Amino acid sequence: MPTTPPCLVLLCKHPALHHAKQRLAAGIGAESALVFANLMLNCALQDLKNWVGATVITPANPIDTPWAQTLVGDDSPALVLEQGQGNLGQRINFLDHQLRALGHQHIIFMGSDAPMLTDNDFKQISHALTQDDIALSPALDGGVTLMANRLPWPDLSQLPWSTVHLGSALKRLCNAQQLSVKETSITYDIDHEADLYRLKHSLAEDNRSSRISLLRAIHGMNIGINGG
Repeated sequence: MPTTPPCLVLLCKHPALHHAKQRLAAGIGAESALVFANLMLNCALQDLKNWVGATVITPANPIDTPWAQTLVGDDSPALVLEQGQGNLGQRINFLDHQLRALGHQHIIFMGSDAPMLTDNDFKQISHALTQDDIALSPALDGGVTLMANRLPWPDLSQLPWSTVHLGSALKRLCNAQQLSVKETSITYDIDHEADLYRLKHSLAEDNRSSRISLLRAIHGMNIGINGG
């Protein structure tokens, strides 16, 4: 393990009605999707709070920077950074450049839609960076739930973001740039009602407060009757 733990970066959106988890909203309604978007954000914030290294919160829209600042409390000294402009790949490249200018070398990027992630998932990807240039936590849908690097990312602007081809394309791009890539355990993110049904089982024995609240909401929605 590195002497200094990796910097953990949360890329997030400001949950808002009709702008939160639209694919999930198609199955359970916009208001319920907003509830789950906020609960999942709370899970990611708890992960940040429990992280032993530097932490960063970065909202997708620059106008939400003041909102992001409200997420930082006295017990959570996270830095708030803007993502810049462009698609997600361009914004990650921009953030990576900023963080390296601040002295961070090992960096983990996470979203707010994979609340089943555990300490073990973060340990796996942190350890992978001691041996490889890039570490990815592949998602069941072909994307990634965690992406980490110890060398600067190549140009990510042309990757097929938000598609089933993202994970494989990202790995190919890194390999083409002679960057070694390690894949950790397969995880998943929450995009559809059926994912909440899967999550209900993943969180059944989870004693983290944010996950208990999320699981309670899933049970309250009777997820599983229509979700699988």
